[in-house]
Amino acid sequence: MDETDAKKTLHRYLQSAREAVHWKASGLDEYDARRPLTPTGTNLLGLVKHLAMVEAAYFGSVFERPFPERLPWWDDDAGDNADMWVTEAETRDDVVDLYRRVWEHADATIDALDLDAPGKVPWFSPPDVTLHWMLVHVIAETSRHAGQADIVREQVDGAVGLNSANGNLPDQDAAGWQAHVAQVEAAARAASGR
Repeated sequence: MDETDAKKTLHRYLQSAREAVHWKASGLDEYDARRPLTPTGTNLLGLVKHLAMVEAAYFGSVFERPFPERLPWWDDDAGDNADMWVTEAETRDDVVDLYRRVWEHADATIDALDLDAPGKVPWFSPPDVTLHWMLVHVIAETSRHAGQADIVREQVDGAVGLNSANGNLPDQDAAGWQAHVAQVEAAARAASGR
């Protein structure tokens, strides 16, 4: 595989993960898109906002191609986890549109640079990276957060899968899923002696 094919493949996987995250935050009202659904506050729009920050950094400043907009959650006085939740002043559309603008900026970096293009991540040790390394890193991070979004979205309204057209799960009705869950629960209880 030549470098062009490798970069296209990596970029395709990144875009697929991006689109999955985008879909998970779509079609919900403001409350359901942003409400915390885990003990640590994981929420759909927070995941989108965090991934916008990730790509703005890893495909922007790391390669001396800074994202042109101010991202206030990078400020020294930003609170803990400021990139993992959405304030009442920010709308779902604000956050999703930001993510799309960051994609465009990141895609320009990916298109412009060779896979061996050097960059620096000051918080890594050692800090020297390549575009190839960053693509793999961001695909892994985006996919990890897409998995979190899968679970959170299922808790909100039961929507599952890669997108609205691809559930990526067996086609079962509610009774079939209840029977499956009961089977999994019975096996867990039996294995643990409960």
